[in-house]
Amino acid sequence: MASAPATTQPQTTGGLPAPAAVAQQYVNFAFYKAEAAWRRLDAATRAAGRREFAEVCKRYREQGVIQVYYSLVGIRGDCDLMIWRISEDLPKFQAMTVELLETGLGKYLTTPYSLLSMTKRSTYIDKVDPSHDESRTRIRPGKYKYIFIYPFEKKREWYLLSKQARQGIMDEHIEVGNRYRSVKLNTTYSFGLDDQEFVVAFETDYPNDFLDLVMELRETEGSRYTLRDTPIFSCMRMGLDEMLNAV
Repeated sequence: MASAPATTQPQTTGGLPAPAAVAQQYVNFAFYKAEAAWRRLDAATRAAGRREFAEVCKRYREQGVIQVYYSLVGIRGDCDLMIWRISEDLPKFQAMTVELLETGLGKYLTTPYSLLSMTKRSTYIDKVDPSHDESRTRIRPGKYKYIFIYPFEKKREWYLLSKQARQGIMDEHIEVGNRYRSVKLNTTYSFGLDDQEFVVAFETDYPNDFLDLVMELRETEGSRYTLRDTPIFSCMRMGLDEMLNAV
C-alpha cells in the first residue's frame, strides 16, 4: 500500500488563518559503484543486465518516481552512477532499490552513498529577489548538464543565534548566490532522517561558475558556522541508457 504524501501541517498563530498544507517530496541521491568483476563479464551478459536495470527504472518512473540519471565515471573513484529520485511515497525508494539490486547489473553494484532528505519551506527571506521561489517544496530537476551535491551540517552555535541574527547572516549568503544566475540551488532537509542536516545540490551548465560561487561563499560570515560540507559529488547528467553504457 502506498504511503500518504508528506505534508506540512498547518498551524494557527494569534488567531490568524492557518496556511494551506503543502505536499512535500522525499528526495534521494543514490550512488552506485560497479565491482571490477562486472567489466570482466562478456558483452551479451552485461547488455542483458543493463536492460533489466533500465526496465526497473522505467517502471517506477511510470509509477510517479521522478528520476534523473548521472554518471561519475572518470570523475570520482568510489562512485560510477547516481540516480536522483523524487517522490511523495518514501517506500517506493526501497521497493525500487530492491528490484534494481536483483537485476543482472544490480548484483554487481555496491551503494557507497545514499543521501535521504525532504523538501521544506525555507525559513529565510530572499530580500534581494523577492520573486525567487523560496518555498522549495517542489523540485523540478534535470534541466542542466551538471549537478554538484554534498551533505551539509552547521555548528550547533548557529542554532543558538536569534532568528534575526541568522537572517542577517543569510542575507549576505543569498546576495552572493543571486549573483550567479547560471547556478540553481536545491536545498533539501535531512534532520532526523539521515546523518546530515541538509543535502545541497547545485545544477548548472557551467562548472566554472559553481567553482567561483563556492570560493566567494567561503568568504561570507555564514561560512564560519559550517561543520561539514563533504564529500562533494560532481555528476554529469545523461540519458538512462547512456549512463548504464558508461558502467
